[in-house]
Amino acid sequence: SLLAPEGIFTRRRPNRQEESDILFGWQTAKALGHLDIGQCIAVNERDIIAVEAMEGTDRMIRRAGRICRTGGWTLVKVARPNQDMRFDVPTVGPETLRNLKHARCACLVVEAGRTLIVDKPATLALADKFRIAVVGKRA
Repeated sequence: SLLAPEGIFTRRRPNRQEESDILFGWQTAKALGHLDIGQCIAVNERDIIAVEAMEGTDRMIRRAGRICRTGGWTLVKVARPNQDMRFDVPTVGPETLRNLKHARCACLVVEAGRTLIVDKPATLALADKFRIAVVGKRA
């Protein structure tokens, strides 16, 4: 019950540009997963602005915010194909949403059934407060 379901979880739905970034970002993130590179990427207008490396998601979010100062970008977080879900589950929570707001992110996409949402009610309440669309997408 803690894993993200499929669908849109927030009052704000992704706009047309964000939908385009979701599709592009999803395909790219899944391809990078096959190469065992990070769990998430930041996309703006179908340009990759950041790829998660060893620094982890929160630092990558801050880096993406410094690179894309105009904001409006999309974060796509997925599990790698060979992800060991016993020890390393992709996770988002309230702190993730605070970092996304500070970095001017507009949309968060997580892999349904393979991403843990910590304190789901609080996390999604923050997303609504910050007007960040949150989407669960299936592979």
